Amino acid sequence: MVTVFKQDGLFFRLFPNDHLPSHVHVFKAGNEARIEISGADGKPHALTNNGLSRKELSKAIALVQKNQALLLQQWSKYHGKSK
Repeated sequence: MVTVFKQDGLFFRLFPNDHLPSHVHVFKAGNEARIEISGADGKPHALTNNGLSRKELSKAIALVQKNQALLLQQWSKYHGKSK
């Protein structure tokens, strides 16, 4: 597991042997959400949420969008194509 960045208590991590679609795992206080980095409309969206509050999930999605280029670059580094 690789931590790409952390902000506001949220940890954004990639798993080197993960699967499509390109996504990031977001952790906070033992809870986890998976967020697709760039959905069909080009925007990130939640794939799963296990325990993050609505506010935390919204914040995580906004941070994925803000850091989308970095996350896609890191995804490509470990997995090749993002789609």
